[in-house]
Amino acid sequence: MEKVQEEKIRDFFKNLDRRIFMENYLNYAKEDRPLSIGYGQTISQPSLVLEMTLLLELSPDAKVLEIGTGSGYQTAFLAEFAKEVYTIERIKPLYDICVKRFENLNYNNIHFILGDGSKGLEKYAPYDRIIVTAACPNEPYKLLDQLDKEGIMVIPIGSGVIQELCVFKKNQKGEVSKKFVEYVQFVPLISDD
Repeated sequence: MEKVQEEKIRDFFKNLDRRIFMENYLNYAKEDRPLSIGYGQTISQPSLVLEMTLLLELSPDAKVLEIGTGSGYQTAFLAEFAKEVYTIERIKPLYDICVKRFENLNYNNIHFILGDGSKGLEKYAPYDRIIVTAACPNEPYKLLDQLDKEGIMVIPIGSGVIQELCVFKKNQKGEVSKKFVEYVQFVPLISDD
């Protein structure tokens, strides 16, 4: 990632008020920890959102798939630094809150989808970047199929309490490499199947 782009993302991170994406626990918004947003879901700790955003190596022409809209906090980073964002949320009340929340945030490059994101969103594939904000129990083959050549996917993998945050990169030939970043703790990615 270019140094200038990284600095822009870090500046955005410093200036974005996490309280915008929360209904409860507003007094804890500045703390670097996940917080409940209801329905068994959380808003991730800010430092992890920043890290995952940087790992994506976003570019202004990127088309991004986000699985797990949640509060929309991560979505704001994607919308700010990518051309187009497709974000999927399976919990209708969270979806409704997010759509309403973003009406006031002046982004016109976000496509909100209500549904099961565990298999991605083939309709608009391929994507330059894919980010998953819930833990995938197995290798994400269906998602990798939707990743374009020279694409990057950031995803937590594992079915236990602790998962592995991994970065997948697809080269020009379509070959995929996987890199372990660190251990993380996310809610599980749930399929409607």
